[in-house]
Amino acid sequence: MSHEVSLRPVAALCLVSMLALTQPAVAANAACTGKAPSGELTARRIAAVTPSRSEAGLYEGPVWIKDALYFSDFSFAAGFPSRIRKLAADGSVSTVLDDSGSNGLAVDAKGVLVAASHKDKALMRYPLDGAARTPIAQRYSGQVFNSPNDIAIAADGTTYFTDPDYQKAAAPGGQPLTGVYRVATDGKVTLVDGSRRNPNGIALSPAGDVLYVTALDGLLKAYPLVHGVPGQGRDLVKGLDGPDGMTVDCHGNLYATEHAAKRVRVFSPQGRELATIRVDANVTNAAFGGADGKTLYITGAGALWQLRLDVSGAPY
Repeated sequence: MSHEVSLRPVAALCLVSMLALTQPAVAANAACTGKAPSGELTARRIAAVTPSRSEAGLYEGPVWIKDALYFSDFSFAAGFPSRIRKLAADGSVSTVLDDSGSNGLAVDAKGVLVAASHKDKALMRYPLDGAARTPIAQRYSGQVFNSPNDIAIAADGTTYFTDPDYQKAAAPGGQPLTGVYRVATDGKVTLVDGSRRNPNGIALSPAGDVLYVTALDGLLKAYPLVHGVPGQGRDLVKGLDGPDGMTVDCHGNLYATEHAAKRVRVFSPQGRELATIRVDANVTNAAFGGADGKTLYITGAGALWQLRLDVSGAPY
């Protein structure tokens, strides 16, 4: 999800409890409390998370599953080699999948890790119990994807993802355009929008009735969903500076990362800017986690940050 590479993302929120991440996402309700951030804030770098490679690269695709944060760690070397690392509740850091080929990550209703894989040029399921990886979407119009980047999963299992060309060179083949795709529960893949250059961050509103997508055009667009089918997108926010991944809180506020600007900007569902969260390196994505779902985790260039908030949000 960065401009060099980029991802994330996300899906409808599990707002009843951020601990119940293996349950289907539900619409916003009275369980959503607390206030969205406002003004200028600064996230704290997590010192225990340090680069695992000598080559330059990015952390991407943060996702909170049960009691830990998982994220992709990939380099800019040939093939964009990637591994998935885990930050446990006790602060320890480990590698759980050494050859993941992944960028954006998400979690489905069964608690299974879902990965946007540039290595496979596909959307994949990566069971954390060591079971075989299985594809969710591998082709559109007979061709593999470019480099799937970020993911949003609806409560019924319908999956949306972005497919820019940042890591297209990781494997042969690709699409003639950079697009946003929908994968129905029966596996059918349809193109949502093929008009935008390098779509990146993607998220769903808490009610699952709006799909949000950022792209290299600097726009955060809102696509209304009717029975899970996106309509024409409208410009919600203009002038984003290198937009990357994105997440949402339980009120529906959007947390849009801006890669080289080293910040996350928070917008209301109406597009009004609420807050700016600053970090000290290029930023790629964000996700909510922690025991109460009120810690915002931010990934970036060899760094992971955290910020306690008053509101809970999506686990990716």
